[in-house]
Amino acid sequence: MDQQQLLQHIIFSPQTLLTLLLCFLSFLLLRYYHKQPDQGRRRLPPSPPGRFPIIGHLHLVSPESPHVSLAELSKKHAGPDGLLLLDLGQARTLVVSSPRGAEAVLRAHDHAFASRPPSAVADVLFSGASDVAFAPYGERWRQARRLVTTHLLSAGKVRALAGARGEEVALVLAKVRAAAGSGQAVDLSELLGAYANDAVCRAVSGKSFREERRNELFWELIAGNAAVLAGFGMQDFFPGLARVRLLRRLLLARTIGLKKRWHELLDKIIDDHAAKLSSSSSRKQHERHDEEQEDQERDFVDVLLSLQHEYNLTRDNIKGILIDMFAAGTDTSYIVMEFVMAELMRKPHAMAKLQAEVRGQTPKDQHTVKEEDLSGMAYLKAVVKETLRLHPPVPLLLPRVAISSCDDVNGYAVPAGTHVVVNTWVLGRDAQSWGENAEEFKPERFMLDGGSEVDYKGRDFQFLPFGAGRRICPGLGFGMASVETMLANLVYCFNWELPRGIREEDIDMADVFGLTMRRKEKLLLVPTIPPDLEHDACGRSA
Repeated sequence: MDQQQLLQHIIFSPQTLLTLLLCFLSFLLLRYYHKQPDQGRRRLPPSPPGRFPIIGHLHLVSPESPHVSLAELSKKHAGPDGLLLLDLGQARTLVVSSPRGAEAVLRAHDHAFASRPPSAVADVLFSGASDVAFAPYGERWRQARRLVTTHLLSAGKVRALAGARGEEVALVLAKVRAAAGSGQAVDLSELLGAYANDAVCRAVSGKSFREERRNELFWELIAGNAAVLAGFGMQDFFPGLARVRLLRRLLLARTIGLKKRWHELLDKIIDDHAAKLSSSSSRKQHERHDEEQEDQERDFVDVLLSLQHEYNLTRDNIKGILIDMFAAGTDTSYIVMEFVMAELMRKPHAMAKLQAEVRGQTPKDQHTVKEEDLSGMAYLKAVVKETLRLHPPVPLLLPRVAISSCDDVNGYAVPAGTHVVVNTWVLGRDAQSWGENAEEFKPERFMLDGGSEVDYKGRDFQFLPFGAGRRICPGLGFGMASVETMLANLVYCFNWELPRGIREEDIDMADVFGLTMRRKEKLLLVPTIPPDLEHDACGRSA
């Protein structure tokens, strides 16, 4: 064994790593006893008993279902405002579990809590948090956010993409129609996931990647994002570990590999678009164009490249924004659609009511539901809202961090540097807001007195599936257009049955926690064509 091999063996040996870890934990223990918060001078939010040295309250939080365990802790130990202070390793964390607490953090003190806590995973995956979702608050983030909301996800841009969404819907309908009548179940989870992915690919790059089979790679990478960004890894609770080179390589190995695969894929897409833009620029340099109209006609990559100099975008900035678009646009839409169909199968009367509305509101001379038909479908919108209430795609909103100390968050002091986690899953099940039957799927709760005013746009703090304030999800309009169009067509063109031997109460609604929360089991359903649509072209246009 030569000197270099011997050195590598010593450095990476289990004994060396264990020694380093023990030294680091000893350092944390000393800090714990010498830097305890001064409880006497400021009134901090309540904390549960049983805090251990070094790990704090970590042992009280389930990594498999943290949204549930945090809800239980808040119910037992939080004050009337639903504010609970936990020490999760090195991360002092304020857990918000009530609408009043959420309003204090996301409206009254939104500026103080508008940033993101440092994240070793985000730093690696987004090359220093160069995206929009995980970037710290500041001028760089404001510029990126303005670019996304003005040029990529504006209402005009969402409308301009309706044709592409319609084509992707037609492809799904054709696949379902081919299986209808055979009595065989279709994997609706797979179909909806592919649709969400393809719709985003069309918006981002102008085409889907079905023929190249790169759509499967996108789906795999998006699932990887949800796993590493869930916020419950050792590097999140003990960020100092990620600063130790040897431990960083161990803790972030999966993220480093994930970043490499994302960049290989996105570099190819960006290079292809750059080459096309270069060849077409000479033809347009003497022509005058409406810039807003051009933005609406071009895909996201073209728009970002055309604005690269105006917004001082690096290639890492572009790739970070594109990763946000792919991950957020695909995963959340797919999750909502799958949960909607699962809930409708558990409640046949809700399915019948929705089908009656959609079939009654769609013009008789149309073979499919168009996006302009959706505005009058109040029950469809109520079904989607009720699903978002019970099954928010992101059960714990992305963490925020206190930029400065806040001494009056509903009477409590929140020190600078405190992480803030809003449990939107428990907000949607709050009995004071939603009544004693808060756990029941009941779309009619959004249609009381001609239509409830409660909406998901960040103004109603008992219902925050997309967040609120400065950090509200900018893709809300794009996502809802994709979801409502697909669902309306599925219930318009087909009747749906459960596979033989399966009852409504047998449908497993268990979920798997990550950055997003999806159903654990696949949704297999049997489609049939309604008698009055037997000779219709529904689903054949693809």
